[in-house]
Amino acid sequence: MMPSNKKTILGASIGNCVHVAGILSFLKLAEKHGYETQFLGPATSIEKLADSINSINPDITALSYRLTPEVLEKLLVTLKSEIKINNWQDKTFVFGGTPPAADAARKSGIFKAVFSGLESLENITSFLKGKLEEKKEFKLPPQTLVERIAYKRPYPLLRHHFGQPTVKQTIQGTREIALSETIDILSIGPDQNAQENFFRPKEMKHEQDGAGGVPLRCYEDLEAIYEASRCGNYPLLRCYSGTRDLIKWAEMSLKTIHIAWGAIPLLWYNQLDGRSDRPPVDSIRENQEAMKWYAEHKIPLEVNESHHWSLRDAPDTVAVAAAFLAAYNAKQVGTTHYVAQYMFNTPSRTSPPMDLAKMLAKIEMIESLHDERFTSIRQTRTGLASLSPDPHIAKGQLATSCFYQMALNPQIIHVVGFCEGDHAATPSDIIESSKIVIGSINNYFLGPLPMLDDKKIQERKEELIEDARYLLKAIKEIASDDVIDPWTDPYTLTRSVETGLLDTPHLAGRPHAAGKIFTKMIDGACLAVAPDTYKPLDEKERISRILKSL
Repeated sequence: MMPSNKKTILGASIGNCVHVAGILSFLKLAEKHGYETQFLGPATSIEKLADSINSINPDITALSYRLTPEVLEKLLVTLKSEIKINNWQDKTFVFGGTPPAADAARKSGIFKAVFSGLESLENITSFLKGKLEEKKEFKLPPQTLVERIAYKRPYPLLRHHFGQPTVKQTIQGTREIALSETIDILSIGPDQNAQENFFRPKEMKHEQDGAGGVPLRCYEDLEAIYEASRCGNYPLLRCYSGTRDLIKWAEMSLKTIHIAWGAIPLLWYNQLDGRSDRPPVDSIRENQEAMKWYAEHKIPLEVNESHHWSLRDAPDTVAVAAAFLAAYNAKQVGTTHYVAQYMFNTPSRTSPPMDLAKMLAKIEMIESLHDERFTSIRQTRTGLASLSPDPHIAKGQLATSCFYQMALNPQIIHVVGFCEGDHAATPSDIIESSKIVIGSINNYFLGPLPMLDDKKIQERKEELIEDARYLLKAIKEIASDDVIDPWTDPYTLTRSVETGLLDTPHLAGRPHAAGKIFTKMIDGACLAVAPDTYKPLDEKERISRILKSL
């Protein structure tokens, strides 16, 4: 018997099975949860197993077999005989193997738990913690974001957006996704007609119905989608904010789908990006009013800002400064739980080290705002434009991206369907993408890599923070003397875009924008460059040129 007060697990691959990777992984996981383990090795005979059980008297005997299930059935008949002879009816046996072998193990009636490789790491961990039981009375998972995060910790919540060309398809798909229990948060994506004109139906262009999402046209559409989600793991729901009438959208989303959190832009969804006809000053003011509405209703808030700049090839410094401005504005209206989205792979040729450096810079600046009344929730995601239209390549890109996102200890991973380079995600695409991400998460938890300790990552992070602070200081300097807080002032924020302090090449020719900046991907980072030489342009020099021209 093992000389320890810890519970013991005896493991073996039985019969002529020499495959041991699965059983050893299980034993290593058990050790992390406080068990003493002993492994008898591959191809262990039932006779040797019986002698070892009698000698060691383990609390759990874990067996594996990955070969022909018909042979396993014969081995289990022999094991069942040993159980009867040795009076082991009260002993705990568990099994791991391929799905066909697992089916044979279940039929034997020997095992308290059977694992086929299709279970989540959480499920296996629950067994080791003594929490895995036969089906018991259903308990509704938490239906608020903060409680759901705590419920699933240390694993991140998985979120995916979803919207089919018809309401009926979206309702059916929502139920299918909920029953799969792979997604914790489903984000309903309305079509552009709904986002801009839901409350102004006479202005809709009906030839574009269903473009970009589900054609929501009445409250009942959202209510039906919500009802379809009341099964499986009862995912939280949220919805895009609309590109105008934002408070009406918020009120409707709370009433119909009990929105998990709101997502509002700061400088976008206006004449800058063409998603509505609102002038920037008016849109910023309306966006801030919508942010305040969420704060007053104690609903967590996300401000979609930073990645809008990176999606348009803005330099990384602008993206970091924009991330801070978004969080700062959320805090100033009274938000207590801020959902900070960190979009990786944007621009698409960003390298993993430079991605991590940029995200670490954003995190440090955003979390410098934390106090007793304001905290942020880390949400990571893969950049949509980075995924190949070849689904096989895209699956590898998704898995890799999510693996190094885990280095940030996210509380939410916004899963992006591997298929998005080719088509909008269907329910089966969403389920498959989520399982790919679950695989990355499980591998990460086997032993995280010390990615963040890299010297180049830390140096780049510090450089970005210094430059972003200089940029934020410049935004203050262009404010009128009577402005109390330039970082929340709609006129100052608008002017920061008009002057080019906040700028991107994609804004060339757009009203209310400079669009004069040149950027280039250099060593995996997006940098501002001089227009004549295309060599990196120091941020202080870039800002100095702008301020001198005013």
